[in-house]
Amino acid sequence: MIGIIPAIDLIDGKCVRLNQGDFNRKTQYSEDPVEMAAKFESQGIRRLHLVDLDGARTGIPGNLEVLRRIASTTSMQIDFGGGIRTSDTLAKVFEYGANQVSLGSIAVENPGLLREWISRFGPDRFFIGADIRGDKIVYRGWQSESAIHWKDFITHWTGQGINDFFCTDVERDGELAGPALELYRKMLEVFPEIHLVASGGIASMQDLEDLEKAGIHAAIVGKAIYEGRIDLDKLVKPIE
Repeated sequence: MIGIIPAIDLIDGKCVRLNQGDFNRKTQYSEDPVEMAAKFESQGIRRLHLVDLDGARTGIPGNLEVLRRIASTTSMQIDFGGGIRTSDTLAKVFEYGANQVSLGSIAVENPGLLREWISRFGPDRFFIGADIRGDKIVYRGWQSESAIHWKDFITHWTGQGINDFFCTDVERDGELAGPALELYRKMLEVFPEIHLVASGGIASMQDLEDLEKAGIHAAIVGKAIYEGRIDLDKLVKPIE
């Protein structure tokens, strides 16, 4: 079965979801993301995608204490992203318990610095976001669009030893309109060696089955879990 990675998106320490990355289209799902993470672990989840939306918008993480609390109270593998733009911040994120960092903006705006980080910490500590509108990479919480085609983006970072990528078609995110299957198939045709994690638009068990058939390594799922469209108890074995 395809791997399921629940997403916890954070604003002001609370668990929220945005539609298409729009901060004006926000739904709050929980006051306590640590409690939410513990629930996911009790349902058998082994990995968590933790996104600091405050950090993505401002460039400075605002929810590191949430990361620390989740890392210290669960045994899940955590990838953390949002506002990681300096070496000091990166070191602090690892210190607070992240197993990987998920990065997008820095890969566009300061690739030289990211190459330094990869050399220092190793490529396995980095989970690179190829977030796309049309066929171009977007960044800064999806508020800015680059001129970089996704093929060129992935080519560059695989050349630096990166194998773990996640891809969001931002026009689908939060809309429960189904995943970007055709885009993912194209990516895997060009880059069959990468571990590609799907994100955005996933709304049903059928979507997960379709992604698995397309060769997707795992899927980041948010809104469909919070709104009961996907039942984790039916997908993974609870941890005793």
